[in-house]
This record gives sequence, structure tokens and C-alpha cells, in this order.
Amino acid sequence: MSPSTYAHQPSHSNALNRLNRLPISRFHKLTLLAIAFAYFFEFADINSFATTAPKLVDLWGISVDQVAYVTSLSFVGMFIGSIVGGAIADRWGRKRALLQTTLFFAVFSFASVFSWDLVSLGVFRVLTSAGLSAMTVVAVVYVSEMYPAAVRGKYQAYAIVIGICGTPVTNLIASLVVPLSDWSWRLVYLWGSLGILLVLFTRHLKESPRWHESRGDHAAADAVLREIEAHVAAEKGPLPEPAPPVDEVPAQKAPLKLLLQKKYLLPTLLLTVLWVTQTIGFFGYSSWAPTLLAKEGLSVEKSVFYVALTTVGAPLGSYLASLVTDRFERKWSLTVFGTVIAICGLLYGLTFSPVFIVVFGFLVNFFERGYTALAYAYSPELFDTRGRSLGTSVSYGLGRLSNAAGPLIVASLYTNHGYRTVFYFIAGTWMVGAVVLALFGPRTRRARLAATKAPAEVADVGAPGRAD
Repeated sequence: MSPSTYAHQPSHSNALNRLNRLPISRFHKLTLLAIAFAYFFEFADINSFATTAPKLVDLWGISVDQVAYVTSLSFVGMFIGSIVGGAIADRWGRKRALLQTTLFFAVFSFASVFSWDLVSLGVFRVLTSAGLSAMTVVAVVYVSEMYPAAVRGKYQAYAIVIGICGTPVTNLIASLVVPLSDWSWRLVYLWGSLGILLVLFTRHLKESPRWHESRGDHAAADAVLREIEAHVAAEKGPLPEPAPPVDEVPAQKAPLKLLLQKKYLLPTLLLTVLWVTQTIGFFGYSSWAPTLLAKEGLSVEKSVFYVALTTVGAPLGSYLASLVTDRFERKWSLTVFGTVIAICGLLYGLTFSPVFIVVFGFLVNFFERGYTALAYAYSPELFDTRGRSLGTSVSYGLGRLSNAAGPLIVASLYTNHGYRTVFYFIAGTWMVGAVVLALFGPRTRRARLAATKAPAEVADVGAPGRAD
């Protein structure tokens, strides 16, 4: 089909159906590479404080409680960043928001290099965390809107397979540079600031035509679609005809009260539980493992090194998610992964054998990063285009905000009840999320299959479990 077929129909750009019938091409792969690059430095930066905290405990004489306060405030920053990220993605567009939020976190990660005390580092980490969370929300929505429904989960997972390598790479770098001198810990934050290089991908990224369409700008959406179709057709040959356009009312600005409507409220509550349990469960583990191991008698070098080894499982877990995400019902995959994480996390906390620390830590990272990849694909599918950015950002942001209390709970449990109690708490958190998903999580696989076979029938989506 010629890309000009729709040139006379700017009021019916038909973005969903036209994107759904595209074969995966160089355009999709370059977009994937750009998103994966942003994810890489998000995951590289998100645990920077955790990997440098053991050194700062010795160097600046800070306490576990002070580590908890900085970590806690960082999650307040993540909450603010999530809400702002969703808002600017709706106002500025997905592409511009992705670039701006990545630039924001990179600048403040660079500023962290020059921290002179815990307060200054804490301020820079809060601002960095806000940018990290904002970028994640935008990237999740962007991938959901740019890839065909039949494979969007797989490509979301592929982006994380590459991006999550930022965690083990950063932890290994930290294990090498942090012990070198009293200033070398600063290099970890310098490394995290390299996310600014996403600007190199600017010309390869296209604005989401579905965002243009949601604003009633069908001419702009059509122009982007024809450009994408031309690139794909030049590589893959003539394109199949999409389903006919569907009349839609342009979406107005999505106010926060929109989420009080039943079709948005139920998925928002469910996803809030998902992200609260994921955030407390994962960051309770990853943010504290190096410090608690050091407190229990392992050297700073060994504690950071052991945790670095366990994070090697992260990209493998994301790859596993790419294999199952579009093949099985996502809610059940999430339920199984969450249960396995709870068991492995508990076993991790019951041993001080270096071998078992690495084995169970590896499994926690393996399944948790797979869980996150699945959740990134699942979350935006529960909303239509109008509510997608807002619903995703609010639920994700509330999850991050919940961990403002998480570090304080962990510090209190450790101080008053010991090391193992921390991991009982973390395992219990994961189980709560798994049970809630099993009982209340909408199914989305049927809607994805329907979108592939007959996109026009599901183009006007509004109910949970019907993915557009």
C-alpha cells in the first residue's frame, strides 16, 4: 500500500491500525536501541547511592538511619518525577518528554560528583531520582504506542534486556573504583551522567502519531505515519492494508479527577498495589543489600562485589520476560514471577554463605527484572490513549512514593529485630502483590490478539483488560 493512501484523510489518521500492521523493521530496531540506551543509564544510576553508601558510612561517618533518610527522600523525588513525567508527556509529546527527562537526570547525576556532604548529595540524588522516574514513565508509554500490539510486550522486554545491563555494569564498576581512594566513589555518579548522550538518537526518534491523534491533530499524525510507512516499505516492500479508520472524539487534557471514573479508577488502584509492592520489595532488597552485608561483618569490597555478581541475573530475567510476555496472559506471568521472588528473597536472607548469597541474589534479580519488564508492558494496556499517560504515571508514582517509608521500615526492622526480619518483610511484600494480581488483575491477551486480527473492533477502548 502506498503511504499516500491516507493523504486525503487527515481527519482519520488511523494511527492504531496503521501501526499494528507494520512488520518489524529498522525503524523499530533504532527506536528500541534509543529506549534501551535511556533505560541503561536509568538502571545504571538508580542504585548509585546504594553502591557508594558503604564507603560514605566509613568516610563521612554516616549512620544506617541517615542512609535510610536519603534513600527515602529519593523516592519522594521519584513520585514527583512520575507525575511530572506523565504531564509533560501529554503536553509536550512523548519524544520531547523522553529527551528532556533524560537530560534532567543526567545533569543532576553529574552534579552529584561534586557533593561535599550528605545533605548536598541527598539534594542531588532527589533531583536525579525525579528525572529517572519521569523518564521511565515516558518510555513505557512511548513503547506502548509505537509498536504493534502483537509484539509490544516483547519489545518492551527487549529494551529492558539491554537497559538492565546498566545495573551489573555499574555495580562492577563501583566494586572496582569505590575502594581505590577517598574520592573515587564520585566516579560512579560521573558514569551515571552519560545518559545525556541520548541526544545522539534524536533524529532517529519519531513523535508518537497516537499522541498527535489524541490531541485531534490528525494532519500531524498522518505526516508521521506516512514517514514511518515510507521507511518500512522501502525495507520490507508493499505494506498490507490496515483496517478502516474509526471516528474518534479528540481527547481533551486529562485532569487528575479523570482517574475517579470507574474505568480508570479500578486499573489505577490495581497498578498502585503492583508498583507499591514491587518498589518496596525490590528496592528494599537492592538498596540495602550492600550496606547490611557490610554491617554484618563482610568487608565493603566483598559486600559490593557479591551484590554485583547477583545483578548479572538481571538482563537474563528480562530476556525470559521477552519470551513469555506476548505468549501468556501477563497477569499470570506476573503472579508466578512475584511468588518466586518472594521465596528466593527469603532464602537470600537466611544464609551468610557467599555461594548462597550469590545464587539466591542472582535468582532475585533474575525474576525481579523479568517482573518489571512484564509490568512495564502490562500497565499501559489497562488504559485507553486519553488515560494512559496519566494512569501510568500516577500508579507508578504512588508506588515510588510508598518507598519513602520503605527504607525507614527496613532500618527499624534491622535495628530492632535483626537482619533476617528485613527479608521476611520483603518476601511478604512480594506475596501481597502476587495475590492481588491473581485475584483482581484484568486479562489483556485476548484484546491484544483481537487488535492484531481486527484492529477496528477494538480501536475505541475504555474498559480495563481491553488493550489498544
